[in-house]
Amino acid sequence: MSQQTSAEDGAEREFVVLLDEAHQPVGVADKAVVHTEDTPLHLAFSCYVMGPDERVLLTRRSLAKTTWPGVWTNSCCGHPAPGESMEEAVRRRARQELGIELTEITEALPEFRYRAVSSEGIVENEFCPVFWARTEDTPTPDADEVAEFTWAAWPDLAVLAERTPWVISPWAAEQIPQLNRVR
Repeated sequence: MSQQTSAEDGAEREFVVLLDEAHQPVGVADKAVVHTEDTPLHLAFSCYVMGPDERVLLTRRSLAKTTWPGVWTNSCCGHPAPGESMEEAVRRRARQELGIELTEITEALPEFRYRAVSSEGIVENEFCPVFWARTEDTPTPDADEVAEFTWAAWPDLAVLAERTPWVISPWAAEQIPQLNRVR
């Protein structure tokens, strides 16, 4: 199912899946209005993409992003549309954000959940399974999503998250140590 639904005025809207505390769907909401100072729990995902040389793709969020603009983070993340499988959503966002096709997707942290408040006061409140993926492609990122990217060796990324977690997104700072334990 497409994440985009036509609005009456012809504009495209994205919807997120709202969840209860047991992580069960309870409704949908327009993504454009769901992220506020009181964001309801909703479904998301994070993905770490490895290239053929085993390095991990890191991205720096676009400066146009509402939350955490210009911050380094995981390869890509997003929200599955109502009725869209996680794998479909991960593949879709990798194409949209990074211009890459994924050759493998593996769930790594199926129960990851986090809440973070940006300096702008916007709350992220997500049940956010984390995935590993692989690609053979060279990224061609969408500038509205990604300011720049780099490839990093996993041990270097693990040290970065341990010693200087404030230089990466709050979700990546929580995810990387957990991924390091299950890797």
